[in-house]
Amino acid sequence: MITLSLATTRVISALMLREMSTMYGRSRGGYIWALAEPVLGIVLLSVIFSIGFRTPQLGTNFPMFYATGLIPFLTFNDVSTKVAQSINYSRQLLTYPCVTFVDAIVARFLLNFTTQLVIGFVVLVGITSVFETHTSMEAAPILLAIAMVSVLALGVGALNCFLLSYFPVWQRIYGIITRPLLLVSAVIFTLETVPQPYRDWLWFNPLVHVIGSLRAGFYNSYDAVYVSPIYVFSVSLGLILSGQLLLHRYHNDILEL
Repeated sequence: MITLSLATTRVISALMLREMSTMYGRSRGGYIWALAEPVLGIVLLSVIFSIGFRTPQLGTNFPMFYATGLIPFLTFNDVSTKVAQSINYSRQLLTYPCVTFVDAIVARFLLNFTTQLVIGFVVLVGITSVFETHTSMEAAPILLAIAMVSVLALGVGALNCFLLSYFPVWQRIYGIITRPLLLVSAVIFTLETVPQPYRDWLWFNPLVHVIGSLRAGFYNSYDAVYVSPIYVFSVSLGLILSGQLLLHRYHNDILEL
């Protein structure tokens, strides 16, 4: 058991190093561009909405408000997309008996989620250093948001890993379905400002709970009573289990496609 664990750890570490060198190491600006995406998005949203509104819906600082919505959204989007491509990315390596599809998924998840965590930390620290945000961090809801977005991204990515590999057309379908995701995830507004019955409909979007929990961790006056960790974790674990069962059943067929 110890030998197996050490072998698995070595395989996952090797896969992570491979991805670091190919995805972020091809150019000197690899990690800089990864950091630029949330920064530019926050700047754009702040400029646009500061023209029409004097203050954001929470607090007094536009960059902080949009950062607490955009960072978890981009984290979910990036990690779930990278995990979904795990088999396609490591297809040649999966022909070796020592490398499994689980190793490929875990390696991509760990590397990209850690990268997004560091980027989010840098952006938030940068905002609090430059602006007077009038926010104070509370660890519990922030850690809860991190836990929820991690399992959600892994779950969606794992299921899409099967769907994209077995049904290539699913990539286009998924892209169309999720195109309005930014607008329905409470990134640029709070859930309470949405009129009924649309508010109840948006509640079923797990990202709404993630973003609500993160904002509650930065804004002490914000009581995100609608956040349901049980709902998010249940949906996420269901997606993870479904993805793993389907990949276990069909991964040999996928490699032969």
